[in-house]
Amino acid sequence: MQYKHLGRSGLKVSPLCLGTMNFGPQTTEADSFAIMDKALEVGINFFDTADVYGWKRGEGVTEQIVGRWFAQGGGRRERVVIATKVFGDMDSEGTSDPNMARGLSSRKIRMACENSLKRLQTDHIDLYQMHHIDRECPIDEIWEAYETLIRQGKVIYAGSSNFAGWDIATANLSARHRNLVGLVSEQSVYHLDARMVELEVVPACRHYGLGIIPWSPLGGGLLGGALQKRKEGRRGNEGFEKRVEAKRPQLEKYEALCKELGEEPANIALAWLLNNPVVTSPIIGPRTMEQLTGVLKVPDIKLSSETLAALDAIWPGPGGEAPKAYAW
Repeated sequence: MQYKHLGRSGLKVSPLCLGTMNFGPQTTEADSFAIMDKALEVGINFFDTADVYGWKRGEGVTEQIVGRWFAQGGGRRERVVIATKVFGDMDSEGTSDPNMARGLSSRKIRMACENSLKRLQTDHIDLYQMHHIDRECPIDEIWEAYETLIRQGKVIYAGSSNFAGWDIATANLSARHRNLVGLVSEQSVYHLDARMVELEVVPACRHYGLGIIPWSPLGGGLLGGALQKRKEGRRGNEGFEKRVEAKRPQLEKYEALCKELGEEPANIALAWLLNNPVVTSPIIGPRTMEQLTGVLKVPDIKLSSETLAALDAIWPGPGGEAPKAYAW
């Protein structure tokens, strides 16, 4: 496994990040443990989760699963770079605590961090990510909470998720005034069929030295061989099937190109992301061991300029970076 620096930081992470969002709701604890063991065995040292994952309000089900896996010992915690997130509604059912609802107040961040540490059964979070921009909270207040947690040794690096380019700029300029490292990563939705981040988020990350961690790199399964799976009798829900039909002309060309290359569509989609030097590590979210092992060859796939041009023709982006994409 060839490890990469997370943005401008000295932290080294695997080029694939193990997403844990399915652990609990769709993947049993036993299977989740097996997937995490396998990931670590093959060199994936970067795991991503969030306090809201598990989708039982206020419980942090997925963090608890990861924490129980850590608690088995065997160097699991020491070898994993664990990333989790804060922002979502963690107001436990029936408590009606407005300060644990969605947001990034200093109080919320510090309380949420303590709760995540307990669930994860660890004394520190390697990458603590703001799950969304809080448009009602001053960025200086947010950094005040992070500064305290970093000083206490409870958080090492700060990251963002779902930030606009100007949010990234504002956050890092504010951090600089406080003599903080600032954001080292941004987690954005980014895949062949969702390239709007190339306008401003990608150049902002490049300028400020953030590594991009793409979430939903397969477009919710759209880029994972949707048409081929239909032929095999595997179909998604009604909403997914509508998306497939709407994108059928592009998917036909895409899956034909992947077949010509002799690679699975999911692998080509992930390899395309890794071709971008600003991308550090796409998040893979396997529900099964088969889904995990199926993408392990991705870091070794090299796409030719001809293949990249063919992918651009099928899945055109916004036309480049702003403002060149739309102005002289």
